[in-house]
Amino acid sequence: MNKKEIQSQIAELKSDYMRIQGDLDKVEAAGGNIQNSEQQLKRIEEELQELNRKLEQAERS
Repeated sequence: MNKKEIQSQIAELKSDYMRIQGDLDKVEAAGGNIQNSEQQLKRIEEELQELNRKLEQAERS
């Protein structure tokens, strides 16, 4: 995976994160179950950490 592909994936995940966070806020305000959304956010955070590590390595190369 090259630097541009990594940056593109990071941007896409950030967009997904913001959308899910907004949905979570709405569900929480309505008293709904937020567990699934929280799990999705955690998974995205982990993916972002990994992609940021890859990006850092790609920038060093």
